[in-house]
Amino acid sequence: MKVVLVNHSDSLGGASVVTYRLMEALIAQGVDARMLVVKKSTGSPYVAEAAGRFAGRMAFLAEHMRIFMRNGFDRSTLFKISTATDGLPLHRHPWVREADVVALNWVNQGMLSLKEIGRLARIRPVVWTMHDMWCATGVCHHAGTCDGYLDRCGHCPLIKGGRVKRDLSRVTWMRKSGLYSSSEIRFVAVSNWLAERCRHSSLLSHMPVTVIPNAFPVEDFPPSARTAEGGRRRIIMGAARLDDPIKGLPFAVEALNILADSCPGLAERAEAVFFGAVRDPEAFSGLRFPHRLLGGLSGRDELARAYAGADVVLSTSLYETLPGTVIEGMAAGCVPVATNRGGQGDIIDHLSTGYLAQAGSARDIAEGLRWALCSATVTPEELHGHVSARFSAESVARRYIGLFNEMLKIR
Repeated sequence: MKVVLVNHSDSLGGASVVTYRLMEALIAQGVDARMLVVKKSTGSPYVAEAAGRFAGRMAFLAEHMRIFMRNGFDRSTLFKISTATDGLPLHRHPWVREADVVALNWVNQGMLSLKEIGRLARIRPVVWTMHDMWCATGVCHHAGTCDGYLDRCGHCPLIKGGRVKRDLSRVTWMRKSGLYSSSEIRFVAVSNWLAERCRHSSLLSHMPVTVIPNAFPVEDFPPSARTAEGGRRRIIMGAARLDDPIKGLPFAVEALNILADSCPGLAERAEAVFFGAVRDPEAFSGLRFPHRLLGGLSGRDELARAYAGADVVLSTSLYETLPGTVIEGMAAGCVPVATNRGGQGDIIDHLSTGYLAQAGSARDIAEGLRWALCSATVTPEELHGHVSARFSAESVARRYIGLFNEMLKIR
């Protein structure tokens, strides 16, 4: 079986990392898997750029110029919106023409147009893995508290003057609706939470959606390698960009302050450790809980060492399809505390293998941290086994191979 996976990059961003990992897992299972990207960063011979850098850049600029003009020349939400009006002619690429299945992943930012996706679906079976909500909405990647996607979008809060019913979100919704109704595409959601959003979506409610989680290298985070120092309890939290509004960092700061005020003895013997980029120099200025900033971490070895020194892994994201830091932390033996809005429920069994706090409630997050530090009885080995059974590369690859074979039989 020949499969070509399509993603904007092979290493930049969460979707890139898990797509590359899936390619490796499929190859390990005997599949001839390759990956087409706009930006190649790895040296893998199984990855190729779909076109020259100039072509990719021009498609990116063309799409965003259209958005910029349709959005009243407002830049504030420019990169929160994708319309897939422009992209690369991927159907001409020899890897696509040789493939049995085309597996789309995160293909925005000028990689593929909706028109091109329709062309691909006409010549090859297409499986489209959703790493966010974009396939189910008009233009946004995460709907947040907006429920416009339930009824054909329009009046979009991300569009300047979004009081217009037939705005850019409605126009893009209509283009997606036309694509979905005329193409045979099998959608994959990486979490049950995302699949549930799709079932209520006005775009995807009548389309088949399969749930297959992302694969994670849980074997790279052995619980036996944990190296907590001096009896100090550590809470770890990380992200590519910690102060990205989606990550809910202010709730983490507030929750840690609540814990410091309500359990001062515990706080004296504990420490919060953060890793990732921070743009706002004042992001941690109000944090009274003992803490350290590690900056960005590169490579699995650095990540494994960071998790090995922690007892609790924290995620305060406002919404998250399937948070990798939670899975990595659990694999290393950290008790997870996370908000309950997103794919966290696929990872954590509340009050058994972790704590699911009410999204937006710093007080409940603080209670979760107190429980994880003082009351949790789950062992590091149990946590590792829990995520290994659900998210190992081998189990995920086998599920995709089953789906690919099903698509080929239908075709």
